[in-house]
Amino acid sequence: MGSPWKGFVEFTLPASPPTAFVSADLSSTSPVGLSLSPYGRSMSFDPGMLHNNGHTAYANGSGPGIRETGVVEKLLTSYGFIQCSERQARLFFHCSQYNGNLQELKIGDDVEFEVSSDRRTGKPIAVKLLKIKPEVLPEERISGQVGPDLHAYPFTVLHGYIHPVVSSIPVHLDGKSAPNQVPTGSVCYERNGEVFYLTYTPDDVEGNIHLETGDKVSFYMETNKHTGAVSARNIQLVKKKQMRCQGVVCATKEAFGFIERADVVKEIFFHYSEFKGDLEALQAGDDVDFTIKERNGKEVATDVRLLPQGTVIFEDISIEQFEGTVVKVIPKVPTKNQNDPLPGRISARIGFSDKELPFGEKDTKSKVTLLEGDHIQFNISTDRRDKLERATNIDILPDSFNFTKETREMGVIAAIRDGFGFIKCVDRDARMFFHFSEVLEESQLHISDEVEFTVVPDMLSAQRNHAVRIKKLPKGTVSFHTQSEQRFMGVVEKEVVAASTKNASPNKGKEKEAEDGVIAYEDCGVKLTVLYHGKDLEGGYHPQVGDKVEFSINEVKRTGQQSAVSIRVLNRNASNAKRLQGFVATLKDNFGFIETANHDQEIFFHYSEMCGDLENLELGDTVEYTLSKGKGNKVSAEKVTKVAAVNGVGEDVGATVMMGKVMRPLRSVDPSQTEYQGLIEVTEEGGTKGQNYPFGIMGMANKADCLQKGELVKFQVCTVSQTGQKMACNVVPQRRAVVECVKDQFGFITYEVGESKKLFFHVKEVQDGLELQTGDEVEFSVVLNQRTGKCSACNVRRVSEGPKPVVTPRPDRLVNRLKSITLDDASAPRLVIVRQPRGPDNTKGFNVERKTRQPGVID
Repeated sequence: MGSPWKGFVEFTLPASPPTAFVSADLSSTSPVGLSLSPYGRSMSFDPGMLHNNGHTAYANGSGPGIRETGVVEKLLTSYGFIQCSERQARLFFHCSQYNGNLQELKIGDDVEFEVSSDRRTGKPIAVKLLKIKPEVLPEERISGQVGPDLHAYPFTVLHGYIHPVVSSIPVHLDGKSAPNQVPTGSVCYERNGEVFYLTYTPDDVEGNIHLETGDKVSFYMETNKHTGAVSARNIQLVKKKQMRCQGVVCATKEAFGFIERADVVKEIFFHYSEFKGDLEALQAGDDVDFTIKERNGKEVATDVRLLPQGTVIFEDISIEQFEGTVVKVIPKVPTKNQNDPLPGRISARIGFSDKELPFGEKDTKSKVTLLEGDHIQFNISTDRRDKLERATNIDILPDSFNFTKETREMGVIAAIRDGFGFIKCVDRDARMFFHFSEVLEESQLHISDEVEFTVVPDMLSAQRNHAVRIKKLPKGTVSFHTQSEQRFMGVVEKEVVAASTKNASPNKGKEKEAEDGVIAYEDCGVKLTVLYHGKDLEGGYHPQVGDKVEFSINEVKRTGQQSAVSIRVLNRNASNAKRLQGFVATLKDNFGFIETANHDQEIFFHYSEMCGDLENLELGDTVEYTLSKGKGNKVSAEKVTKVAAVNGVGEDVGATVMMGKVMRPLRSVDPSQTEYQGLIEVTEEGGTKGQNYPFGIMGMANKADCLQKGELVKFQVCTVSQTGQKMACNVVPQRRAVVECVKDQFGFITYEVGESKKLFFHVKEVQDGLELQTGDEVEFSVVLNQRTGKCSACNVRRVSEGPKPVVTPRPDRLVNRLKSITLDDASAPRLVIVRQPRGPDNTKGFNVERKTRQPGVID
């Protein structure tokens, strides 16, 4: 049989090309399929698509009767009607006249028959029916694809190929055909640049396959004898349309990455050139969709595009929480042969059966180390791809330590760094390293917090240990010592010698080291000695050799070393000197002065005579000391001990607040004077005007304030209980001055202190965080730096703002000169170009003509 595509004719339409398939009545022929030519405003028709008109045949190949063809139009149980193809006639036939299996005969089938007359009525009827196969044009199988809806898209040609937006047979969600519609789809194919569309029904598809729009198919063509319509039959699926897949980016490298697919448990490679979007924003964990293609025998992802976060879901997590036991932990250092991504195992009873569920590193709520036997709580995650169940959201229950065989230790947080820290252990000498990820509670740890932990060897270094599974404990739980309940009696054999470490003078050579004291006592008839420290004394009394003391014994858990604590002096040796009380008046580099209890003189002491922590010693602190004479018969204080604070100058304080003037400062301010006490003269009008009152360090409201001679003060009068002397107390200076200048973080106040005309202050000393300006009036206190001997201002408070700075006008001589200069003035200054500017490309001048910018207009 020759090709049906020969003998095409082409004609030009007088109007615009049709937008759908066109049926044309060509004389006695049947309708033919038409399509647009992609090369112009013309249409073509295929004569091979015409049905065979005038076909004649004999039943069984011989016989005198003239055979006609037709189509079964109506078919009942025992009879039916045929619509003749060659003429306009409708003939009756009885089923007994059909030559073949009556069950295979259907409405629309093409049949061949002879015409006879009914013996009774004389009307023409069809006899000797024979079903004929529909004519197929062409005989070879044609390749095409499931095409778009004929009523919506008659054809689509883009650069010589078919656009893959197509539609298949419409169906409802229940799988049934759409109501009041013939269940048909369309396929399209191309011949000589022409695109043709053919309809098909589900019966025309082989293998009971549901075709999707865009699927590649092959088929045969057939022509309906009755209508002349050409359709596709025996449709076979060649290749399914490439579908978009979803996944999550699981790894990114320098020029490529990997995507974990959402349809199968598998990763797929993609190159960054296939990503459609901002590559800088792409990162692991992003949801994407992509197309799969095969390159070099391997599947790769192409046309990768970002999806909204949360679009891709791999698993379903149970709402119900379960409890179980860890039976296998994840190794900290994976072995070479470990390929299981879920190496951990949890045993739990779920429902009425015991299950063992796997888990991985990402399935724990925290990074706290899990141990075998841990009692945990978890959810069950079911993978949508392969229905694999695993444990997730694993959390250690508080009672887990009762089930494990681990040894718990205690300690105190000694140091904290960025992400890690160290614990001072009760039972170990070395500090124990820990990482913040091992803290069980969400609360943040601080230095001195008491904790409980487990010690495990470091996987990377067997010689090192570190703390894991750290649990915060209430205050007072951890104790490094055990103290005996029994009290012992003993005698001091050796006194404590304090170390001179505070601001030690560089000219004195090596500092004096601290030495522990020794107490001798008896226990069960055995003579023993025990060491003691100055910090363990009670009552602030410093015991001396021969003093009888009462004490308890403290034992360090870690080392077993014993020492005497809670030491109380019972009676002093008769030869002991009297202990006196006083107040710290001055603190220098390595010595200081103590104001006596009568507030009338000061006593020198060296820091080496201080019993206790020098760092906590402040001006005004109450101390106890013993007088001694050194070289040159000079009196000094020794065995200085800080004691609980007592009342200041006196208890009888007058309610009247007076105004006065400093006539003489303290000797700590002016070392040249012989008297220790300062002196204030009453200046306000009244009966006491001109009267003088002495004052000491305890009379100052601010012990660090440095009162200068001539300063105005407010004060009250009190009576010293020991001597009955009246003294000034609660002395507050009334200083006001003007800010001279303010620089970045400091400034100066116009105030005379000693030889200096200006007083330094730091901006941190300004109250309320105000920014001072030059000219502001302020109140302040003056403090003396004991180390440098220089004064500075503190507690600076602005009283009033200074005048705002006024812009100084230009001098008249400059204004007059500018007014006298004109462009025509030959004597006026001229601008002379010494060197023309050059651009980056070594060119001169501007390439674009400069124009005056118009307001509101953007170029």
